[in-house]
Amino acid sequence: MEKFNKNIIDIIGNTPIVKLNKICNNIKSKLYVKLEYLNPGGSIKDRMGVYICKRAQEKGEIKPGGIIIESTSGNTGVGIAIFSAINGYKCIFVMADKQSKEKINNLRAYGAKVIVCPTNVEPEDPKSYYSVAAKLAKLPNSIYLDQYSNLDNSECHYKQTGPEIFKQTEGKFDTLVASIGTGGTISGCSKYLKSKMPKLKTIAVDCEGSIITDYFKSKKMIKAKSYLLEGIGEDFIPKNINFKYIDDFEMVNDKDSFLMTRKMLRKEGIYAGGSCGATVLGAINYAKKLKKPEKILIILPDSGNRYASKLYNDNWMIDNGFIKKNNKKDSLDIQIDKILNNEKI
Repeated sequence: MEKFNKNIIDIIGNTPIVKLNKICNNIKSKLYVKLEYLNPGGSIKDRMGVYICKRAQEKGEIKPGGIIIESTSGNTGVGIAIFSAINGYKCIFVMADKQSKEKINNLRAYGAKVIVCPTNVEPEDPKSYYSVAAKLAKLPNSIYLDQYSNLDNSECHYKQTGPEIFKQTEGKFDTLVASIGTGGTISGCSKYLKSKMPKLKTIAVDCEGSIITDYFKSKKMIKAKSYLLEGIGEDFIPKNINFKYIDDFEMVNDKDSFLMTRKMLRKEGIYAGGSCGATVLGAINYAKKLKKPEKILIILPDSGNRYASKLYNDNWMIDNGFIKKNNKKDSLDIQIDKILNNEKI
């Protein structure tokens, strides 16, 4: 073989951009999505997970055979687990109990220890997944990477993802739309792109229950409420959020986000996670307010295969009141039954 990649890390990035066609035909703006779920670990967090590990390694913060600890909704953990598998480190991931079982099982498949903590506690509560992760850093030869406060998070997207987007698009779009969680993706990408595209607008998509939108608009801290979307929104303001590079926010809710995610799969063939549906919904809501059409680029963070037991499961959607149970068979079901029962159709 004349050309090959040294390891799986080498193929992170260079994800494609495709146009949405069917789910936004009621608006004049053109919507494009960057398919970050096509990274080898299934999400945009492959980039950052590997990057912050490399930086810690360069600074001598990770010793041979050491333990990497991280609080994660699941995706960053996979990026770290990939790096650790190649470099011989052990991993401990601390997660909130609202995360899907697929995410937990994925991390355990890499050989990681996974500790699950309650979701509905304050960030500073000793039982929160942030507090538990920080406490575990007392383990010998260990490091807590802390993607929320570690500015290597946003630096990764400033140095890698932003330039990649600019190269792919030649800067020929008007607005960047991305969901906000740790803030690293949207802040890093926007910082780079605005340096090349001064007229670029950056819209963050947040979810009902999160405090970030309210803080952006009022500079006041409100009390967070529970929600089911994963990897989007926060109950505190992470250090990686740089509001200087965000022009406005769109707020969405669980139900509409999950329905949009399922619609993307059935109408566009895009098998993405719930925060992806939320981000597309936010972009559509933004586009409906415009006086003239724009070209809008949307970052889709992760894969739908991490949510098969949740938003893609009809029973879970019914149990949570997002769709209604339908026992009525459609015409194709009826025809299938007749053929299998040797009846005429």
